[in-house]
Amino acid sequence: MQALIPFPEIDPAIFTIGLFGMEFSLRWYALAYIAGIIAGWRIGVTLAGRAGLWPGNRVPMSREQGDDMLTWIVLGIILGGRLGYVLFYKPMYYWENPAEIIRVWDGGMAFHGGLLGVIIGVWIFCARNAIAKMNIADLLAVCVPPGLFFGRIANFINAELYGRPTDVAWGVKFPSMCFDPVRQGCEVAGEWFYYGSEVARHPSQLYEAGLEGLLLGTVVLVMALKGSFKVPGLTVGVFFAGYGLSRFVVEFYRLADEQFMSADNPAGYVMRIGEWGITKGQQLSLPMIALGIGLIIYALLRRRRAAPA
Repeated sequence: MQALIPFPEIDPAIFTIGLFGMEFSLRWYALAYIAGIIAGWRIGVTLAGRAGLWPGNRVPMSREQGDDMLTWIVLGIILGGRLGYVLFYKPMYYWENPAEIIRVWDGGMAFHGGLLGVIIGVWIFCARNAIAKMNIADLLAVCVPPGLFFGRIANFINAELYGRPTDVAWGVKFPSMCFDPVRQGCEVAGEWFYYGSEVARHPSQLYEAGLEGLLLGTVVLVMALKGSFKVPGLTVGVFFAGYGLSRFVVEFYRLADEQFMSADNPAGYVMRIGEWGITKGQQLSLPMIALGIGLIIYALLRRRRAAPA
């Protein structure tokens, strides 16, 4: 069946400039990070400044503290995301090529690693500034989805992290970027090309943008505006469980990472029982689902104990 979603073939680089004999590009993926951070920061500043949303009708931190925390968040995203990719997905490769760890411009970031980096950075910041950690965790749960949405859209533009072959009407035939004409058999470096053997695939990046970004973002934002911040841990619990579940489901349609695929394991399972198994993304999502459910239970039980008899 002919794919009904034409691939846009947008250049991954928005523009490129030459400087001192070197080329520097602003890429859509970098712009997605910038847009996600700015959108999340604006949402956070707005919600943090509304005292009526918080326990005791007191804001969790000052505007100046929020601006300072942004630096820790950015560092956590970049360092955690990169180290997460290195450790979770290609540890042996980077063990043998340690100098390439810093080459973030070549791609390779892991959401789970970035999330862990943010948690560590914010935890340290809150401890140093005597800020209630659970309140900030709830706030960040509402700030993260815009970044997830923009990031997955950038993945689609880059024709990366696409889905498994499919015959659904909205399948997409993804092209490849020509980097090495001799090795790849393409004509012009820097342009999209098709090998001629492409199959329609699930646009799993758009599935994730819709679930992790739009749907989950809407849920936690509405919860916050309806008063969920007054139950510390509830909002972030829903975020963890919601993200983990969304990612777990999309992994059924997303092509597994090539380093986990082989002739006898075409599905790329990292844990198998007979013909069944789970991918690396699903493996990393299970602890998030468990943590999210645990936080929801903790928050509701705590509210119940605090309620007047």
